Amino acid sequence: MFSQKTVFVAGGTSGINLGIALAFARQGAKVAVLSRRQEKVDAAVAQLREAGATEVLGFAADVRDYPGVVAAFAATRTQFGEVDVLISGAAGNFLAPAVGMSSNAFKSVMDIDLLGTFHVMRAAYEHLKKPGASVINITAAQSWMPSAFQAHVCAAKAGVDQLTRTLAIEWGPAGIRVNSIAPGPIEGTEGVARLVPTEKSREAWMRSIPLARFGQLEDISNAALWLSSGQASYVTGVVLSVDGGLCLGGSSGITSAFMAA
Repeated sequence: MFSQKTVFVAGGTSGINLGIALAFARQGAKVAVLSRRQEKVDAAVAQLREAGATEVLGFAADVRDYPGVVAAFAATRTQFGEVDVLISGAAGNFLAPAVGMSSNAFKSVMDIDLLGTFHVMRAAYEHLKKPGASVINITAAQSWMPSAFQAHVCAAKAGVDQLTRTLAIEWGPAGIRVNSIAPGPIEGTEGVARLVPTEKSREAWMRSIPLARFGQLEDISNAALWLSSGQASYVTGVVLSVDGGLCLGGSSGITSAFMAA
């Protein structure tokens, strides 16, 4: 389905984003990944090659550095041509009450999640195939479910979702679809390791998820494959929850889970 398509994954060297990159690689796509640390980029490129990708690029750049992001897209276009699918998933998170959080800490998450998402999308626009391109931002349930200890993430992800909806309107006439995926807790990711550090907190999360399990990387990558395929050609401006029903419990459930950490 994605044979010889070009897929660019920002933040694509670990966790959910690497899982998505690997899924596209197994579908025959040409894949470019971007992340801050060169060693993580090198490791991700090696994994993608092991997964069968024959055309892979890796870039060490910070999404907060707009010129660095621009350069990565320019190099990708030189090597692979225009971009068919963009995944923007760079993010930062930690648990902290608002009164215990410095201005710099709040700003750091806003800069990575929201400003970084804008940088990636803005830099990508010139290189997206039109029509038919798919953009997917990785967001979180905190964008619409307020949660204690997550003021920074709630604000940043709400901005990401509004950016998704706004650019779906602006870029729709060019044939570019813009959507978001909001994952629930996914096994084996850094996010779960940080936000679900104890058995008590894990049990609290389980009580908040109707399907009573954490997600797998394949749950998110399968959603990304579908949203980027022709089967979803009339879907844009959507925030798709892939969370086992977590969002159905409202903010009290997610807050209780974080308070148990």
